[in-house]
Amino acid sequence: MNNPVTLNQNLVLLARVLERLDHSAQSVDAEQYRSVVNHLSSELAIAPQDAGLQAVLQACPAAAELYENLNYQHAGLCRAELDVAMASEAAARNAIAKARGR
Repeated sequence: MNNPVTLNQNLVLLARVLERLDHSAQSVDAEQYRSVVNHLSSELAIAPQDAGLQAVLQACPAAAELYENLNYQHAGLCRAELDVAMASEAAARNAIAKARGR
């Protein structure tokens, strides 16, 4: 069983690595990126919903976006500003409508 300190450290480390990969000027190996996302997803799934998690998500937008996507079925675009969330929802509906029309 993971202790909370190690879990938090892993979460922070993986969130920072994902942030660096997302902002890298060089191309990133797809398997490395996928591996980081998978590991971070596992850490986010077991992370306590506390101020520490919110601080990591605030500091690391890539991790926050992943967190939101992982929890979309429960809360929608819960971390996005309302206008951004509404625009994303409208774009998704338009794309679905176009796909159905084909």
